[in-house]
Order: sequence, then structure tokens, then C-alpha cells
Amino acid sequence: MVVQTVDGVSFRMKEEYDFSFIGKYGKVFRVFDNSYSGAVCFGVEKSGKRYFLKFAGAKTFAATNPNIEDTITALKITVPKYKELKHRLLINQIDAEETGGGFIAVYDWFDGEGCGYMHPEMQKKFLALPDREKLRVYNGILEFHCHVAACGYVAIDFNNGSTLYNFDNGKFAFCDIDFYAKQCQISGWSGIWGDPNFKSPEECRGYSVINETSNVYTMGAVAFYFFAENDKDSREKWTLSSELYEIAKKAINEQRSQRHQTIKELISEWKTANTK
Repeated sequence: MVVQTVDGVSFRMKEEYDFSFIGKYGKVFRVFDNSYSGAVCFGVEKSGKRYFLKFAGAKTFAATNPNIEDTITALKITVPKYKELKHRLLINQIDAEETGGGFIAVYDWFDGEGCGYMHPEMQKKFLALPDREKLRVYNGILEFHCHVAACGYVAIDFNNGSTLYNFDNGKFAFCDIDFYAKQCQISGWSGIWGDPNFKSPEECRGYSVINETSNVYTMGAVAFYFFAENDKDSREKWTLSSELYEIAKKAINEQRSQRHQTIKELISEWKTANTK
């Protein structure tokens, strides 16, 4: 491990790398060096505006795959997804290009905190929010994934770290759709990558079709994460109404034929029960 410094901000790398090209995009004010993806990310400011940069091409500190070319290819593959899935709740990708001996994607900066397992204090703070606020966020998650389905995509590797939340103004945004794929994705022999808390049963098995109904399960699992301490079997821990509990239980049925078949159908039942 080596420690590098750019514009006075220090971060860890596996090997030293020449990041002088970052100056083209602005002055660095923050670095994210702990991504397993193999990319290193920068918060930069230029002409009074902030941007988020994701760069693949250097040997990062936390990468699980040491192959640089794989990391570059993986980042390139994400570019059309941010265009095709463009939405008010998805961070806006501005540009993407080859530079600095690798590949970089440029996004508008979103001023928020990651609330996933990699940020346990923020995770705890988010889950302690009032139910009405978590309901607002949950409804946004449903809205976005209904849009994802309408665009012909399926969410892969959605987890509690896929969004950013601003504790001052309540704004939130999706920041990670890198593994989202066209519907009817077929999982490999050992299943699909992702957090087991949010994956449907078919995503955990080999050679299974993954489609919108698989994402219905994920949406139900998110409800139990928000409103039942991630316990899918406990009615006692569930903090919302019995009607909403039954809808969430239907969404996470082990048999996909017994779930809501579309996210739109889930939303319809959820909204109807939530207005009673």
C-alpha cells in the first residue's frame, strides 16, 4: 500500500499512480479509495461547481479483481445505462472518456451520505429516521425501479448502499446502477453478485431467469429492511400497518408466481393500503 496526495487530499493506493490529469476536471476536495470495484473516485470543484469522478486504470487499495483491463471494461459498460435509465432520482452522468491511461466517468456531484454497510454510522442514523420519512424514500425507490422496468432493465446488485441521502434537506439519489442489466438476465452457475439480504431466491441459484418479478422481491426486501430491522419473518418488528405488512410478505414470496408480477402492481397495492 502507498499513500498519495492530490490537492492536499491523501488516499490509499496499491501502487503509486500519476493522477495529474485530474486537474483538467477541477480541484480535488475528497477521494473515495475503498471501492471493491477497482475504481478510485474523486470529488472535484471547478468554477464553483462540484463533480464526481470515477476512474478505472490504476491499482486501487481495495480492489477485489486486480485485472486493470477488467475494471476499465466494467466502467465503460456502465456509460449507456446512465443514459438509458436517466431519471430525476439518478445521479446525472455528464461525460465519459479515455484519459490518464484509463477511463473516467464524470457526474454531477450529489451532496449526500452513503447509508450502506460500508458506512455503519450513517446506516444507523438513516434507519432511525421517522417512518414517514423512510416511507417517502421507499416510495422513491419503487418509482425509480418501476422506471427501470419500463426501460427494459432489471436491477442487479441493488443494496442499501445504492443510494445517497442528505440528512439536512431529505434529498436522495441513486448512485450505483453499474450491474443493472437487460431483463431476462440469466444468472451464472453460482448465482448473481449482490447482497443476499436483497436478492430474490432465483438470483441465488444457478442458471435462473432474472426479470421484473425478481425485482419485486428486492423491493419487498427493502421494505423489511426499512420497517422491520431487516427481519422478513417478524410481524412484531414491523412498524407499519398490517395491510402493508401483507403486501411486503407477498412481494418476498419464495415462489415468484405468488408475488406481484410487476413493480407497478406492487406500487398500486402499496399506495392503496397506505392511504387507508
